Amino acid sequence: MVMSNPSRVARPTGRTVPPEPESVEETGNSFGFLVDLALKTIYFQGAMSGQKVADAMKLPFTNVVDKVLEFVRREQLTGISGSEGYVGERGFVHVVTSKGAERVREALYRSQYTGPAPVPLADYAGVVRAQTIAKLAVEPGLVSEALQHLVLEPKVLDRLGPAINSGRSIFLYGPPGNGKTTIGEAIGRLLAGDIYVPYAVEVEGHVIKIFDPLVHQQAADTGATAAPGARRPDGRWVRCHRPVVMAGGELVLASLDLVYDEINKFYEAPSQVKANGGMFLLDDFGRQQVRPRELLNRWMVPLEKRVDFLTLHTGKKIEMPFDVLIVFATNIAPKELVDEAFLRRIRHKIQVDRPSLDIYRQIMERVCMIRDVPFSEEVFSYLVQQHYLKAGREMSAVHPRDLVDQIVDIAKYKGIRAAMTRELVDEACESYFVKL
Repeated sequence: MVMSNPSRVARPTGRTVPPEPESVEETGNSFGFLVDLALKTIYFQGAMSGQKVADAMKLPFTNVVDKVLEFVRREQLTGISGSEGYVGERGFVHVVTSKGAERVREALYRSQYTGPAPVPLADYAGVVRAQTIAKLAVEPGLVSEALQHLVLEPKVLDRLGPAINSGRSIFLYGPPGNGKTTIGEAIGRLLAGDIYVPYAVEVEGHVIKIFDPLVHQQAADTGATAAPGARRPDGRWVRCHRPVVMAGGELVLASLDLVYDEINKFYEAPSQVKANGGMFLLDDFGRQQVRPRELLNRWMVPLEKRVDFLTLHTGKKIEMPFDVLIVFATNIAPKELVDEAFLRRIRHKIQVDRPSLDIYRQIMERVCMIRDVPFSEEVFSYLVQQHYLKAGREMSAVHPRDLVDQIVDIAKYKGIRAAMTRELVDEACESYFVKL
């Protein structure tokens, strides 16, 4: 699950993107790889001008794509069917010849990837380090603003700020229904600043897709502004907001490694790689299909070393940057999930406990105001006495919202004004609480 992240409230951080390559060598791709990519691009389109081929590959035409197209034309892998849109070679319309089609079939047997040319893994690792989430800086006022829709104990707010600034890992634990997931989502809104994400990465001829429009929300300005006389930024990188990814019970161990497409013969990056430079929220930790200890063992080294080791379908291991703020949120007792060795690797442990009576009252008053239900101190005391103390029931921060919603639903059905009355409170509690 991907969390949208439209609101940015923290101080922006610096960002770095490589300059546009001025030669085939500077792309980091082999000449043969670029030839195959260009041929596949033209083959699937049917016919393309030279500039459109360059646009599809996100590479400059001059000194890069023009060299590739000159080669395929000289080798009679493509022919010219006309000209469109541009003056000179940029406008030449290329079509794949029968000889070229044979080479395309050979290329497709190896990989059916088409699209922007991938960047070298080393370049990707360098950019991730340059725009690391560890540069993030939040202040008390920003944390309070991001969590102003919640009523929390001050000590929780005071511990969240340093945890976010660490850029490492956070363990949110406590009984259910007290705001752990909501706090995790709020942390995502605090991840300010834009980063650059490549469309794809190449390692030893293997292509790994990184950019995912469901995860990476493009910034309004999708390119960097070059200084006068400076080289333009490499078009193979997309400027995005820091990503926020959330996974729940559907997570399996295999989804944390490269996903190889047996048909198309290229890879999809796992969620934690797509989350590089941002946050990965593991909600309801302990209820995944994978056992907690297996998951924790899988991430023990990445959490400590800031690198992850992923496996190609050939069995070869590759080193991938692991620059992610991991947030574990669980309502299971920590001792049932983790051992001391793993807890030591999680920098910040924050307990989100049940609300005090005063906090509970504040939440109830705020919810009543939002739902336009008049708050009654007398009925509130009745609620606490009758349905908590007498019933031996513990309070949760989510109860006020749910109970007021129940009151609104019942009143709407009866055709009366929603209000905090003993009768409506009794009905709401009777339909909401279950005796286990």
